[in-house]
Amino acid sequence: MKHPGRLTRHALAVAMALAVPITASADMAYDELKKTVQQLQQQLQQVQQILKKQEAKVKAFEENTVTRAEAKALEGEINAASEWKDPNLIFHMTGFADVGYVEGGNKNDSFRVGGFAPIFHAQYKDLILLEAELEFQANADGSTKVDLGYMNINWFANDYMAIGAGKFLSPIGQFRQNLHPSWINKLPSAPPGFGHDGAAPISEIGVQIRGGFPIGSMRSNYAVFVGNGPTLKMEGTAGDELDGIDAEGKGSDVDDEKVWGGRFAILPMAGLEIGVSAATGKTTPTWNETTATAIAGPQQARDYDVLGFDGVWQHRTLTLRGEYIESKVGKATTGSAASKGATWETWYTQASYLVPGSKFEGVLRYTDYDSPHKSKDQQQWTLGLNYLFASNVIGKIAYESNDGMNRKPSDDDRWLLQMAYGF
Repeated sequence: MKHPGRLTRHALAVAMALAVPITASADMAYDELKKTVQQLQQQLQQVQQILKKQEAKVKAFEENTVTRAEAKALEGEINAASEWKDPNLIFHMTGFADVGYVEGGNKNDSFRVGGFAPIFHAQYKDLILLEAELEFQANADGSTKVDLGYMNINWFANDYMAIGAGKFLSPIGQFRQNLHPSWINKLPSAPPGFGHDGAAPISEIGVQIRGGFPIGSMRSNYAVFVGNGPTLKMEGTAGDELDGIDAEGKGSDVDDEKVWGGRFAILPMAGLEIGVSAATGKTTPTWNETTATAIAGPQQARDYDVLGFDGVWQHRTLTLRGEYIESKVGKATTGSAASKGATWETWYTQASYLVPGSKFEGVLRYTDYDSPHKSKDQQQWTLGLNYLFASNVIGKIAYESNDGMNRKPSDDDRWLLQMAYGF
């Protein structure tokens, strides 16, 4: 039998041997726990800092914003002021410009600024429309000429009628009211007789009614006007010969005789329009072209009559159009500028064809213009080729073959280049 003391010493030795690793393990667990606690404390501090920053932002936002109701009221005020949701007034600007080059004739070959014409529109609801065009042109001496092309205020009375007053383009025929802008005109020049002092009226100051209505399965459009009418330019040292009709809107009626007229057209089928135009009234001499002076003394008002026909047919990329205008002035029996009557007559036909799948367009036009002066009579063939950079940007090259009185401008052949831009 073993001695009890020896057993006690053995047990104590075993216990001490086992206690050493247990103590070491406890120390390691404590260190890891302490390290974890420290990490959690650091993370907690970071979260607290982030929360403080967020609270500061929320507080600043609350101090510098309005309530939902106040924001809604403010939005309503802004909408009412800007009228962006339901506008009552719409303002719009458009227009056209062109530059070019002319070679041939008795004049020097020259670069040209054909013109710059901004157009302004201001519309109030679907009720009133104001439209105005300014015309800027560079003169030969470098100065600038500014004209009011038109300016009128129109009331949309109903779906079929608009009543306007002011200066407006003459509704006689098609060219002047619809085709003369350079980016619409297929050629760089206007047909002879459709420019200034020609057979076709340019503009009028007065009152106009325009609109359209259906006729069975067809459509129609119309324009009726009354205005101050044109004046006459005389020539000769005695101022007793008619030189031309100044048919650009006059701001006063020198003979107190109004001119009435209009145009009516039907569209019997898609792509086809046929129109007839007429005007009648009185006109009076006011200017002597030879002496560049106003004609003195009262002058007798003469009969003034205009008749016109126009038509256009479009089929795919082919367009055929034609127009005839005759302006007639009656004779005078009294007055210092008494003379016989006179007639200005012009007509043209034109064909244009856009090559399918390309941007090239060919144009051919023939014009025959007759005036009271043989020196201004003119027959003209014009052949042109266009390149459409875009629907509103067109480059043109054309050749005019003119047949008129020898050694007169009406007999000069010309090359013309033009770049026209509508905006």
